[in-house]
Amino acid sequence: MPVPWLGIFDTMLGIANLVRGSSARRPPDEAQSDRLATSGPGALGHLEARLAGVVVAALKEAFERDNRRLELEREQMEAERRRAERALRLELRRQAAERDMGRLRLVAGLAAASWLGTLFFVGRLASAGLGGRIALGVGWACLLASLAASFTGQARLADSATPFDSGDFSETRPSAGAVGVMAPWLLVAGLAVVAGSVLFAG
Repeated sequence: MPVPWLGIFDTMLGIANLVRGSSARRPPDEAQSDRLATSGPGALGHLEARLAGVVVAALKEAFERDNRRLELEREQMEAERRRAERALRLELRRQAAERDMGRLRLVAGLAAASWLGTLFFVGRLASAGLGGRIALGVGWACLLASLAASFTGQARLADSATPFDSGDFSETRPSAGAVGVMAPWLLVAGLAVVAGSVLFAG
């Protein structure tokens, strides 16, 4: 019995066409999974490396953003600390200036009251002779000099206690100068001279 070669070839071609047509009609997901499966572990390793690079870049960007934020917060805290220190120094200067100003005002008031008080002894000292008049004149001069020194010291103190707008002010305590130091001593000297003249005139 002869072999039907033509029928066998025809059947084989039909099967091949059928297989080729079914692979062309498969969904893209299956085709991609087949390609990945046939490509081997090299393609998967390359994909994983790219994903790892993207993750590392995102983490690095997040860390850099956090570092910048922390640096800005540190700078803000440092600026606030400097402002607080400057405000404290200004407050301490203001309090020191107010204390010195009060002291100089007290000296000025005492000098004026003492000079007015010596007017009650003018007649008594004038009758005591030339020495009493000279002592009274020296006492008045000291009292008036104390009054003038206290006023001058107050003016200098007000000038030195005013800070500069730029913030670069002196760290030293505001001072009334030498005249502010001399004012109470001139008051004491004037009172001593007037008291001595009254005692010796009596």
